Amino acid sequence: MTKPSITLPETGAFTLANLRLHRAHVAGVEGLTFDSDGFALADLDIAGGKITAMRQIGAASPAGSAIDCLGGIAFPAFVDCHTHIDKGHIWPRSPNPDGSFPGALDAVGADRRANWSADDVERRMEFSLACAYAHGTKALRTHLDSVTPQEDISWPVFAAVRERWKGRIELQAACLFGVDEARNEQWFNRLAGIVAAHQGVLGAVTYMVPDLDQLLDRMFAKAMDLGLDLDFHADETDDVNAVSLDRIAGAALRHRFEGRILVGHCCSLARQPDDAVKSTLDKVARAGLSVVSLPMCNMYLQDRRSDATTPRWRGVTLLHEMAARGINVAVASDNTRDPFYAYGDLDVLEVYREATRILHFDHPVGLWPATVAANPARAMGLADAGTLAPGAGADLVLFRGRSLTELLSRPESRRTLIREGKLIDATVPDYQDLDDLMEP
Repeated sequence: MTKPSITLPETGAFTLANLRLHRAHVAGVEGLTFDSDGFALADLDIAGGKITAMRQIGAASPAGSAIDCLGGIAFPAFVDCHTHIDKGHIWPRSPNPDGSFPGALDAVGADRRANWSADDVERRMEFSLACAYAHGTKALRTHLDSVTPQEDISWPVFAAVRERWKGRIELQAACLFGVDEARNEQWFNRLAGIVAAHQGVLGAVTYMVPDLDQLLDRMFAKAMDLGLDLDFHADETDDVNAVSLDRIAGAALRHRFEGRILVGHCCSLARQPDDAVKSTLDKVARAGLSVVSLPMCNMYLQDRRSDATTPRWRGVTLLHEMAARGINVAVASDNTRDPFYAYGDLDVLEVYREATRILHFDHPVGLWPATVAANPARAMGLADAGTLAPGAGADLVLFRGRSLTELLSRPESRRTLIREGKLIDATVPDYQDLDDLMEP
């Protein structure tokens, strides 16, 4: 990451002048004129680390020093609500042999059993977070593989890492295990206790096992008992018979669950008949679920064929249909440089750029920019992230691109990061920093 291209005053109020702000990111302000893509040219006043005012460009005199941003787009600092920083960057020592979902499961399982000591997990987490921070992320939720004995290793490591990153990235963690493991009630209750003790989120991967409803009931009851939110991996497959999203929504309604529920993937929904889709989405809307799509990872894994034929579908879920029903939807990074996804760098701009292409977040642009800011913040229960508003923290990512086509056509590696009204000169770590962990 190169150094910021602007200079801010060390003290006192100042104005970021001639910025483009998107309507999906702005709250509590009137009088802005938005173009057809949803951008308004605005001036943004900052004092004491807070946004004090936003207004149409030139509507009033600047507050203190004025910095001309040359019409560049500004986003709120990113919110990445579905990641796996405990798995991140193991590709050099445990690649996916064939790019398939079973290949990823086997490779990760073997690597976890052989290598996931506290030191190994901690160093890879730190590397991952340094990448996310340098790209502009303010808040991040990670899943933590929590099968025995990993729950006793990764959760204390996460707690220490979260404390070190306080004030830079707000971290949340959700446990991850196959839902069938919850049949062992003694083990499940102990894990739920670990999650609660670490202020975590109760999560699992759901499968269409015969007793899925009963296992979901167990998870919902435990979450209600401990005051925990829920986070599920669901239907990460092209099997039209995978309908656990519908079952999760049903469980939420059955239990009258009042906490937050985030469901990721939901790939099979795009393969199902229209009447089944409508029924499921109506239920998801009534239950108040949030849904996150992981477009890069799912395109990598889903519909990968072993017979040298081209994949026939994108692997993403029906975000347009969900948004039309008022369902809170987001996109996120998911895996990075591990057997589930060989690429990625926890760069949410890359996620949004690829989501725009894969999921057609354009024509019209609408409110889709909220999928990497306000919407994931809502799913995570964060009141101080994802929105630009008077009184909110001055946490922004400034780009050189002045339109959507400029912003999404280049990596924007020269983006400017501002936290609490101060410039961040953050640099992505070098891959060589992890070389010793990758030695056989």
